[in-house]
Amino acid sequence: MENSEIKVPKRILSSLLNSLAAGVVPRSGAPYIAIGRKEETDAVLDDLDVIAEGGAGMRFIIGKYGSGKSFLLQLIRGYAIDRGFVVADADLSPERRFSGSKGTGRATFCELIKNLACKSSPDGGALKQIITKWLSSLQSEAAAAGLEPGTVEFRSYIGKRVFEVTGSLEAQVNGFDFALVIKRFYDAYISGDEDKVSSCMRWLRGEFTTKTEAKSALGALSVIDDDNWYNYIKLYAVFFRKIGYKGFAVMIDECVNLYKIPNRISRENNYEKILSMYNDAMQNKAEGLEMLLGGTPQFLEDGRRGLYSYEALNSRLYDSRFAESGYKNLIGPVIRLRRLSDSELYALIVRLTRLHAQYHGVQPRITEAEQQEFLKLCLHRAGADTMITPREIIRDYVSLLNILLQNPEADASSLINGGAVKLEHEKTDPDEITEPAQSYDKTKYDFNIEDIEI
Repeated sequence: MENSEIKVPKRILSSLLNSLAAGVVPRSGAPYIAIGRKEETDAVLDDLDVIAEGGAGMRFIIGKYGSGKSFLLQLIRGYAIDRGFVVADADLSPERRFSGSKGTGRATFCELIKNLACKSSPDGGALKQIITKWLSSLQSEAAAAGLEPGTVEFRSYIGKRVFEVTGSLEAQVNGFDFALVIKRFYDAYISGDEDKVSSCMRWLRGEFTTKTEAKSALGALSVIDDDNWYNYIKLYAVFFRKIGYKGFAVMIDECVNLYKIPNRISRENNYEKILSMYNDAMQNKAEGLEMLLGGTPQFLEDGRRGLYSYEALNSRLYDSRFAESGYKNLIGPVIRLRRLSDSELYALIVRLTRLHAQYHGVQPRITEAEQQEFLKLCLHRAGADTMITPREIIRDYVSLLNILLQNPEADASSLINGGAVKLEHEKTDPDEITEPAQSYDKTKYDFNIEDIEI
C-alpha cells in the first residue's frame, strides 16, 4: 500500500469531486481515482502500440450502468493524449447515431470533431490548432533550411511539403475533396484570408449541408454526410499520422441508444455500419485508427434487438465456448468489465477520502473502521455480490463526506447506521429481514489493500 500523499491541482479536484457527487464521469482527473481497471486499460494501451505502427483496432467495452465504462473510456482518453494520439469522443443519443437519414450520422461526426483533443489542446476543439501547428512547424522547418520568410522559395518549400501530405490522401476514399480543402486552408493561412480559413474549418467539421454551398465556397464537390462520415474519420486518422501524431483514437459511448431504436430496419442499418468498422479494423483497412465503443450487456447480447440479433456481428463477437469457464480474455474484441473486488472498492473510498480532505483543506472526519462499515452496508444490499457498481458507492460516499464537512455535529457512525436502518425498512417482505448492518460477519469481507496503491 502506498501512503504518499497525492497532490492534485485544485481546479482538477473541484471538477473531479463535483462530477462524482453528481454521478457523472469526470472529464478530467480520472487517473487520480483509477483503481481496479489496470488489466483492461493495459489491453487497450497495447492496441495503441499497434495503432502507432499503422495498424487498426476496435474494442467493445461492455458493462452495466455505473460499472465504469465511461470512466474507463475517459481514462484511456487521457493516456492516449499523453502518448501523442489525437483523440475524439462522443455519446450516442436519439439525435446521434452511426447511420440515419435525418443528419444523425453527420451529427455524430460533428460531435466527435468538436471534442477533438491532443496534448496541446486536451479539452477539445483542437482541429484548427492541429492544422495550424503543422503549418507552423513547416515554416520553422523552412527557416531552419536557410530560406527567408516571405520569399517565393520559402512558400514553395512549404507548399511542396503540404502537397506531399495531401497527395497521399487523394488515393483514399473521399480523399480528393479532403485534400483539396486542406490545400485551400494552407493558401488561406499563408495569405491571411480568415473568411476562407473559416469556410475550410466549416467543411472539415462537417457543417456544410449541401454540395452547392461547398462548391461555391471552396470548389469541393462533396460534403460530409450521414453516408460517408466514417470514411472521413479514416481520412483524419491517415492525415494525423502524416503530420506527426501517433494515430487517432475514437471513443463512442452510450451505444445502448442503438439497442433502443424501435424500427428494426433503422437499427440494423446502424449495426451494418458497426460491422463495416469492425471489418476495417480486423483487416487493417483503417490505418492508424482505434475505435472504442461502450455499451451495456443488453446492447451486445440481446438476441432480439442487440448486436447478437445481427447474424454477421453475432458470429464475430459471441463468446467462445471456453469463455464459460470463468477465465478472463482481454485479447478478444469484447472487454467485459468485471465487478471490482471488495479490496478495490475499499481502496477507492480511501483515496476519495484523501482527495476530499485535500481539496477542502481539512482532516477527514471518518475513521478507517467507519469507512469499512460504510462499505459493508453497501455490500450487504441484495445482489451486491454481482450487481453493485462503483457509481452507487461513490455517489453515496461523497455525499457522506460532504455532510460531515458541512455539519460539525454530525457523526459518521450514526449516519452510516441510519443508512443501515433505512436499508432494513425498505424490505417489505418480513421473511427478507436480516440482522442489522452493524452486526455483519467481519470475515465475510476482504478489505486487504496492502498491494493496492492508494
